[in-house]
Amino acid sequence: MNKPRIAVIGTGYLGKFHAQKYAGMEEVELVGVADTSFASAQKTARDCSTTAYTDYRDLKDKVDAVSVVVPTNAHFEVSRFFLEHGVDVLIEKPVTNTLKEADALIEKAESKGLIIQVGHLERFNSAVVPLRNIVKKPLFIESHRLSTFKGRGIDVSVVLDLMIHDIDIISNFVQSELTGIHAAGVSVISDHVDIANARLEFASGCVANVTASRISMKDERKIRMFQKDAYISVDFSTHEITIVKKGEGAEDAVIPGMDIQSLNFAKSDALDDELRSFVHSIIHRHTPEVTGQMGREALRIALSIMKQIKKNRNHIQEF
Repeated sequence: MNKPRIAVIGTGYLGKFHAQKYAGMEEVELVGVADTSFASAQKTARDCSTTAYTDYRDLKDKVDAVSVVVPTNAHFEVSRFFLEHGVDVLIEKPVTNTLKEADALIEKAESKGLIIQVGHLERFNSAVVPLRNIVKKPLFIESHRLSTFKGRGIDVSVVLDLMIHDIDIISNFVQSELTGIHAAGVSVISDHVDIANARLEFASGCVANVTASRISMKDERKIRMFQKDAYISVDFSTHEITIVKKGEGAEDAVIPGMDIQSLNFAKSDALDDELRSFVHSIIHRHTPEVTGQMGREALRIALSIMKQIKKNRNHIQEF
């Protein structure tokens, strides 16, 4: 196909970065950015040498693909509009508010042969990509995603804001049916849950203990996976993987008789890699790295966690 024409819908904190990345790509033409705030759209358009719009619908005949970077409650409406007009979409996570909405978008895309990619950015972390050749049938997983309060993403719970990153990664590596959830969460600053913990049980026997907080005193993004032959620790912030496995390690080592290997990866631009992956998919018409169905599965688990949290909170309030 000719050079794809792309637009960014939503020029808030993340949307402006989408626009900057596309503006720097030779493979695409950034034809516009849209936001209900003309001042915001105009500033981003000026910075990226493109055109500002206040109504995304004005772009329907001008684009081949869009990044949808609006508040979550508008993901469905905006994405459906472009899919109906034959446009591929990258939708920031979470894909939609409800499974019904996600299903409708997936069905629409499939019926028209269009692409939906969901913005699970951590999939493109330079320390995550190599895990595909390391992680094999994990049995126990522990993840911590902690953030100082930044005032962004508080239109949804921390489960949909932060925890969903780890839900997506865990689901992708476990590849097994979820059979049980035990979860708890608390609202501290916002109107939604700000700190949450969930124990996820899978048919394979794997158990994942997942914690997310946006009111921490420090930033931390780590996941630890235990499998039959190894313990794998990943630090998303430092892009480091530590692998501990049976071998010829010294008996006086930290873990006697075990080999310990540290792998360090250069910090990459995960957003640029994500958007380039999307562009590659729309040019070559192949399945994206994070499909609409994958985004739906992460949303399904996240919503189940939120349901369990609500149930537990209501139970506590009865006492």
